[in-house]
Amino acid sequence: MGVPVLFIPGPTEVEADLRAILARPLIGHREASFVAVVQDVCQRLARLLMTGQPAAFETCAATALMEAGIRNLVRRQGLSLHLVGGAFGERWQKIADSCGRSTEALVVPLGHAHDPAVLARRLQHGPVPDAVCITHNETATGVIEPLHELAAVVHRHAPDALVLVDVVTSVAGAELRFDAWGLDFVFAGTQKCLALPPGLCLYALSERARQRATSIPERGFLLDLPRALHETNDGKTIATPCIPLVFALQEQLRRVEAEGLEARWARHRQLRDTTLAWAATRGFVPFVADAAARSPTVSCIDARSADVAAMWKRALAAGFQFDRGYGELRDRAFRIGHMGDHTATRLQALLAAM
Repeated sequence: MGVPVLFIPGPTEVEADLRAILARPLIGHREASFVAVVQDVCQRLARLLMTGQPAAFETCAATALMEAGIRNLVRRQGLSLHLVGGAFGERWQKIADSCGRSTEALVVPLGHAHDPAVLARRLQHGPVPDAVCITHNETATGVIEPLHELAAVVHRHAPDALVLVDVVTSVAGAELRFDAWGLDFVFAGTQKCLALPPGLCLYALSERARQRATSIPERGFLLDLPRALHETNDGKTIATPCIPLVFALQEQLRRVEAEGLEARWARHRQLRDTTLAWAATRGFVPFVADAAARSPTVSCIDARSADVAAMWKRALAAGFQFDRGYGELRDRAFRIGHMGDHTATRLQALLAAM
């Protein structure tokens, strides 16, 4: 049996022409031609994030940028407020704890999004945080947060707090507007909606976030964000990057621009709607009850006591792989990652196999 087509929530399927780029011969990362590639990629990342602020990338996992966000943007005596609704929101709080920062969690049950009114009350009646950390799209449960509204609440009730956002499974798959929504720091890996192998992480930083960072000592070396942003946008990464992935990222960003962001967001919504319509015909229900909170990139589906393991084996025998559920939801609520470059035809083949 060959390697299955991946419909898991990351890493996702990588198209053959992008895989071919990864096999190209290496060049030196200080060569003029590669410096120009790095500069071009940074400019394209800023357009992807819809920002006039500088954007960049680093050879690391998104978890490293979670830590960098805390070390660079939350002061030693500051507080980070974490909007937690699943495993990855929890992870960010644990990272902040491990960095010696004070943390607080605003928790909702699995499968629920945060209510902006509840966040507003917390900000009005509690200590002002240095930063509010939001997981835009909770991969573990298939919940997408009302990020625009949540960011507006932060600006209204805690204007000095920075808005830090994990956009790991939303960027290039769901609507995201860095400048228009008043975001201060976002980050994502390449292995989700950008449909590349893992290894690079992209990010952007607002001007006020850069100013905050420069006032905080001991930010580290490689992930000193103000320095890294400046040097990478000059085409000179602090350390040797994953050169093949940078070439592939440049090509994928060209493809995203050719498709158009609005069209790409719409395609992901259509894949979600197709998945949930199929689920309804099988007697399954979305794990996320609120339709407005259902992710366009990963659907989490309540199996209603169906045999998820058997369904997974059928899909695998047909050459596809979906996810049987994260953590305590395993074999109770399975996940289909319909993100990246997946098409309606390929999704239909998976669903038929299941």
